[in-house]
Amino acid sequence: MKSLLSILCFFILFNCSTELVDTWKNPEISSYNPSKVLIIGMTSNAEAKQQFENQLKQQLESRGAKAVTSMEFFDDSMTTVSMTATQMDTLENKLIGEGFDTILFTKVIGVDDKIRYKKNYGGFDETYKKFKEEYLIHQDVYYNPEYYEDYKLYHTETNMYCICPTKERELIWKGFIDITDPQNVEEIVNEYVKLVIFALEEQHLIEPLNPEETSDDEAI
Repeated sequence: MKSLLSILCFFILFNCSTELVDTWKNPEISSYNPSKVLIIGMTSNAEAKQQFENQLKQQLESRGAKAVTSMEFFDDSMTTVSMTATQMDTLENKLIGEGFDTILFTKVIGVDDKIRYKKNYGGFDETYKKFKEEYLIHQDVYYNPEYYEDYKLYHTETNMYCICPTKERELIWKGFIDITDPQNVEEIVNEYVKLVIFALEEQHLIEPLNPEETSDDEAI
């Protein structure tokens, strides 16, 4: 399934900065239909968190689920004070008591510093057949700082958990997504949400969007 998702992602999100690199789905669950979802984007970037959670909420609710963002549900202490295991049990029981059956939890799990050649450096993109030509074109790799550019690669993980009161509280699905050199919060959030929603639909973990309900206002 990973290969299919990667191929389809390429056509849907061509030239995007996000990439689905791996997925896992609970083999005991063939399909799932959440009714009330708590969306948690764990980041200290308030702007990105708000945009991400709100867009996921919009997409889930357009597919028939009730969705609540962590910014709506949690008070400020959730992000300023460490919680104990007992407090987490209390939180889960509170969620169940309020009708939640699903948590969609996203976090950054690593960051790599990368270096790459600048594209079409010097205007040359041909393959040179002679050593002399190749060397002359690229010799300033030794002294020209513009030959390279630094960027960051963020490794993220989005998990879907079931907190159904009649079932074991378990992991349903997880997707590993890499974000390359994020510059624009809005663009990255758009791409990321599209990718998560697409992957969940392909795995039959959320209802597909009814084409008749699609409108320009709902588009990401």
